Amino acid sequence: MQLSAIVEALLIASQNPLSSEEIARLVRSRVAEAEDSRARDVEEGREPPALPDWLSALAATSSEHIAAAISELNDSYSQSSRAFTVLERPKGWKLYTRVEYGDFVRQLFPGRKPERMSGPAMETLAIIAYRQPITKAAIEAVRGVACDGMIQKLLDRDLIRIGGRAELPGRPLLYETTDLFFEHFGIRSIDDLPNASELRKVKLPDPEDVKPAADPEQQLALSAIGSPAAAAGSEDDTPSSEA
Repeated sequence: MQLSAIVEALLIASQNPLSSEEIARLVRSRVAEAEDSRARDVEEGREPPALPDWLSALAATSSEHIAAAISELNDSYSQSSRAFTVLERPKGWKLYTRVEYGDFVRQLFPGRKPERMSGPAMETLAIIAYRQPITKAAIEAVRGVACDGMIQKLLDRDLIRIGGRAELPGRPLLYETTDLFFEHFGIRSIDDLPNASELRKVKLPDPEDVKPAADPEQQLALSAIGSPAAAAGSEDDTPSSEA
């Protein structure tokens, strides 16, 4: 029995991603279970057959062996033109449908249509991704505009989350990306972002030296309302990043 086939069986059966270390542990646990069962048979006077050589060899399975087995699986999938592949994400390895079959798979979910994010939302998400954890004031210092609406949209789409509070006056909220962010953009960690090492070292503007302008999208919404009285009546509907 090949290790790659065992890994494939575990990935298919698991509802959650599995890390290389976890897969290796599961394989070693199966070997230990077989050895314990054989030892009990010997203690009870029975003469069980020796463990198969292939099973005994799996006792030394490591995360490196798992990575090699997954590479072997993906090579096999590619050569046979299979519709899926094994990819690693922050929480581990998982089987995914290949991108070229996405339009067909989407037919299973007719109520869910792809949504495009606006330029300001993408800018805000990029700042958070590269410099997380980061405060709203720091984001606004980079963009030069208020980001309450953009942050709320990203929170609603589960692309970012509140990661705690900064050790600064007022204890402002800190924002960071979620697991869905990594899944959506197909990366394992922040280090996989383009030019991550360089951009994470760039000095950001001091929030105290920058007074952000109003969010352009909020300005447009208020102008569409028409009157100051109507705008005042809509204040309760304006999202706040601190809520």
